[in-house]
Parts: sequence; structure tokens; C-alpha cells
Amino acid sequence: MIKKLYKKYEEVILYVVFGVLTTLVNFVSFWVFNKILGEKFYLVSNVIAWFISVVFAYVTNKLWVFESKSWAFKILLKEVPEFFAARLFSLGVEEGGLWLFVDIFGFDRYSFTVFNFEVTGKLIAKVLLAVIVVILNYFFSKFIIFATKGKKKDKKE
Repeated sequence: MIKKLYKKYEEVILYVVFGVLTTLVNFVSFWVFNKILGEKFYLVSNVIAWFISVVFAYVTNKLWVFESKSWAFKILLKEVPEFFAARLFSLGVEEGGLWLFVDIFGFDRYSFTVFNFEVTGKLIAKVLLAVIVVILNYFFSKFIIFATKGKKKDKKE
């Protein structure tokens, strides 16, 4: 029964697993570049973290989630620009959301420490926005970028 449920929801489960890993890559990159560049440049740190995580997400989504195994130039010419365009849109959502939460709502005034790790208002805002971004990105990938691959996968089952 568990195997049957897994098979039925395999794509969503894999998307969530790799989405969590992508989010981890994004958060760690954001934290590292925030430390390197300084807190004042949090939006720049976010863009760098975004780029690193998008490359990671493209490869994992292509190979394991939506099973688009071809590296043919024609396929890449379609997928890569669509993937980056969709992720640019969700980056805009995240950047706008960060700006709104930090500069307008003042989230940067709040912080607390957990296990000697400072959780800032900026990080809290990123967590809230991550949920929205993951949902947006799934729909872009499923129904636009890898849509034909998803249909072929469904026919195999």
C-alpha cells in the first residue's frame, strides 16, 4: 500500500525532497554571502543565492523529478530559458516580498537565538516566502517547462 501511494505521488514527493534541498542550498548560500558582503547587502546576497539554487534545481528537476533525461541542444534550448524565466519571476516575488517584510513591515527589528544560531527577521521572511515560491515553481515546472515530459511519464504507468 505504501509503495502504491509512493508511486502515485512520486513526482510530488521527489519535488518536495529536491525542493527542500534546493531551499537548503539557497538558505546556506544566502547566509554565507550575507556574512561575506554584510547585512546591508541582503538583496544582493539573495540574488547570488538564487542563481546557485536555480542551477541546482534545474539539474535535479530535469533528471529526477520530471525525468527529462535528454541533454540534446534542442531540448536545452527550450527548457533552460523557460526554467530561468520562471525562476526569475519567482525571484521577483521573493525579492519584492523580502523588501516588503524587511523595509516596510520592519521584520529586521526581530531576532532570536536557537542553539547558538541567530534567527533574524530576514530569515523568517525568507521562510514565509519560500513556501509561496516552491508552490509557484512546481506549477511552472509541471505545466510549462517539463510538461511534455510529464505526459510521457504518465503514459508509462
